[in-house]
Amino acid sequence: MSQINLVLPEPLQEYVEGRVTHGPFATPNDYIRTLIRRERDQRMAALEGELLDALAGGRTELSTEELTGGNLVAILKGSSER
Repeated sequence: MSQINLVLPEPLQEYVEGRVTHGPFATPNDYIRTLIRRERDQRMAALEGELLDALAGGRTELSTEELTGGNLVAILKGSSER
C-alpha cells in the first residue's frame, strides 16, 4: 500500500480527531479512506446516471475514436439531440 502525508489546519485536524473519538472510525486514516471511497462512489454513480440519460435519447452509434477519446457523455448527449 502506498502512503500519502497529509497536513491539515488545526481546526480540520481537531474535527477529524473528533470523528475518530466519537464516530465509527478506528483511526484518522480510516476516516480519510472512507471519505475518499464515498466521493469516488458518488462520482461513479453520477457518471453512470449521465451515461444512462444520454443513452435513453435513442440508438447511438459511436466510432472507435469516440469510444477511446474525448468526453463520452458529451458525445452521447450530442447524438441524442440530433
